[in-house]
Amino acid sequence: MAGRAAQVQVQGAAELRRTLRRAGDDLGDMKDVNAAVARLVATRSVASGPRRSGKLVASVRGSRAVSSAVVRAGGARVPYAGPIHWGWPSHHIAAHPFIADTAVATEPTWTRMYLQGINEIIGRVRGA
Repeated sequence: MAGRAAQVQVQGAAELRRTLRRAGDDLGDMKDVNAAVARLVATRSVASGPRRSGKLVASVRGSRAVSSAVVRAGGARVPYAGPIHWGWPSHHIAAHPFIADTAVATEPTWTRMYLQGINEIIGRVRGA
């Protein structure tokens, strides 16, 4: 028996490979779910953000990224967004991490959103 290799033939192997590759590509492209999560956190952050002039909370926005949900605040007209959010002790500016706090508080919601998005992609794989 030594030297004899067993052979296995899988019917539909090529189709299975294509389907799994397509599902993998879809998982890598979660832009819609990432955009929805970023929008959720950004929208809810505005409610708890600091308001002196309103410019900081008006600058909060979510972006549509390929690999993550990103919420940004500030810009050229609101350069103080980072120090207000994260603090700047040497300048006696206390942290007010309203975006980070909102992300933590909404974690159960956006976790469900990600699970739903992943399950939809997995559901496209034949046989699932």
